[in-house]
Order: sequence, then structure tokens, then C-alpha cells
Amino acid sequence: MTSIIQPGGTIGILGGGQLGRMLALAARRMGYRVHVLAPGRDNPAGQVAEMAIDAEYLPKLVETFARGVDVVTFEFENVPAEAVEAAAASAPVHPSPEVLRTTQDRGREKAFLRLGGMPVVDFDEADTAEGCRAAVEALGAPAVIKSRGFGYDGKGQAVAHSADEAEAAWQAVGGGPVVVEQWLDLAMEVSVVAARSADGEFVHYGVLENVHESHILDLTVAEAPLSPARVREALEIAHAVGDGLKIVGTYCVEFFVTGDDRLLVNEIAPRPHNSGHLTIEAAATSQFEQQLRAVCGLPLGATDWHAPAAMANLLGDLWADGTPAWDQALAVPGVTLHLYGKREPRYGRKMGHLTAVGGDRKEAARRALEARRRLVGHVVS
Repeated sequence: MTSIIQPGGTIGILGGGQLGRMLALAARRMGYRVHVLAPGRDNPAGQVAEMAIDAEYLPKLVETFARGVDVVTFEFENVPAEAVEAAAASAPVHPSPEVLRTTQDRGREKAFLRLGGMPVVDFDEADTAEGCRAAVEALGAPAVIKSRGFGYDGKGQAVAHSADEAEAAWQAVGGGPVVVEQWLDLAMEVSVVAARSADGEFVHYGVLENVHESHILDLTVAEAPLSPARVREALEIAHAVGDGLKIVGTYCVEFFVTGDDRLLVNEIAPRPHNSGHLTIEAAATSQFEQQLRAVCGLPLGATDWHAPAAMANLLGDLWADGTPAWDQALAVPGVTLHLYGKREPRYGRKMGHLTAVGGDRKEAARRALEARRRLVGHVVS
């Protein structure tokens, strides 16, 4: 059993992005102190932390950082595993370094899923251009080439429409170890955001529907319009993933739903997830408070929905013609604005999100999209 870290304790967060920011806000509300370590000044998480350290994730530095906190967690999985292992020498770390090692490498992650009997897309691994071509020939074209590490929001991915394109696709994702996946006819993409305690307590927010644009999450709607059988299957898999990895904290399992109604695991995120942001307004306990409760050894919170909800991402593209007119978006009933404190809006960069609640899922989605549309149509210089 994890020892309880009471309010007033200090939470150490590795990573300075928006997930760390929202975790820090939840922690500060509950009376915890927050220290953040991440390279770069004035990052989103550091802006709301009690202490922000501008440093690279070097093992010695991270070990020293961990001595000054009661527990360490991370807000994205691209923190070097060696640094997280160094932190574990000085403080509890949740999720564990072993979880991080598995989930930050697509090959190890898929091997874990396959060994556990969980459904995944047909895939092969390759380290060379020749191996990549052989994998495409074996799986059939088109095929998706993904770097084994450091991929998110479509980064580190390319499509080979024939075996002749395999080498170019391999080079496009970095020319190193890759996973080659069979092309799928998709009906939908969904996710299960869940939390697990050290004692194995498991809670979830149901199955969420996700819509992507250019490989970046664009819209999430609770809950996904799946058959009861597919919902049960998704929840059982998410539970099995948490138990299999012994995750302590909030995590997300992303799924593909194929045109012939098969459910396949896409990826595991061992931390709060973009698709779970709507839990802040719409659920009894947000995904970020669940993370905090889990890593501090507190009971997990209820996951009941207050109302049907949807979330729309706000990318830097919205600033192309000037500052968006936030008053126009906030005039839509049931809409809440979250901005992440990033100073420079860039194309494809996540700058914030809108959450909308409504009488049903369709109304919530309509409100979220309408509010975002108003930002495009009305700008101030």
C-alpha cells in the first residue's frame, strides 16, 4: 500500500506542459505544494507551481530534485527513463520507471499488449530500410511506419503506399527502429481514460469518442456511440492494461474501431490525456485530481458525469489573423475556456481547449464547435 501524502506535501512534476499545468492547478487547490522540473523558462506548468526549475532531465539533477519532494510523477512519457529511475532512488515515483520504459517504446508496448492477449493491429518491427521494406511486403501496402520512440500527435509517422515507398517512409520518421503497422479501415477512434491506485482500485470515465485532424486530436465527445459489447470490451482491456503494468495514476488507452466492428488497442498513455480534459468541468472528479489522489495514496474519486460534454482543442492556427475574440466563444451557453499560458502560437501547437456541456452529447459537441468557429470568424487585432 502506498503511504498517504497528506495535503501540505510537495508534488514533483517532471515536464512543463499543459498536462503538468492542470495537474499543478488541481494539486494547489487541494493544498499541495508543487515543484516542476523542465527545460525552458516560463513553461505552462511552471507558471502555476511554487517552484520551477529550468533544467534538462539529467539523472543527477533529477535525483536532487526528487530529494526535495514527497512524490514524483511525470506529465509526458518522453522523459528519459534513466532520469525517472534516478528520481526513484530519492522519492516514490508514480507511474513507475518500468511503466515508462514500456510505454515510451512502441515496440515494447505492443509486445506487452500481444503477450497479454489484447487485440492490436498486425505489425512488425524493423531497424533498417531493408527490414522496413520486407515488413511492408509481408503486411501488405499501404502500411503505416512509426518510429518506436518519441512520437505523439502524428509525429514520427509516415505511410508507405507501396513497398517501393518503404525506404522513404523509414527515412521520414528518423531512419531508426520502427514499428510497421497494417493499414486499417477505421470507423472511429475512441479512448478510455482511467485511474488505478497502488492497491488496484480502478475507476474510469467510460468510452470517449475522438475525432482527429492531421493526426492531432480535434474533438472529444462523451460518451462514444458503441454497442454495449464493445464498451464492455474496451473497459475490460483498459482495466487489464492498468493491472498488467501495475500503473499508479491516471492513464489512457487509445483504441481503433474498425469498419467491421473490431476493437484494437492503438497506444497507451501513462498519464492524463488530452481526451480527458472535459472531466474538469463535466465529471465529479477530474482526471488530474485522480492522478493526484493515486500518487498520494488517497482514495480515487467518483467518475459520474454532471452532464453530457465535449472538448475542442485550440491550436495556434487560430491566432493566424490576430488574437481570437474570446468573448464571442464564451457567449455560447455551457462553454468553458482553458488557455495554457504558451506565449507563442504556432501552427499545430496546442494552445488551449474549450469544454462545452449540453442536454445531450450532440448538443455538447455542437456548442464546442460553434464556440471555436466564432473564434475564427471574429478576431481582434
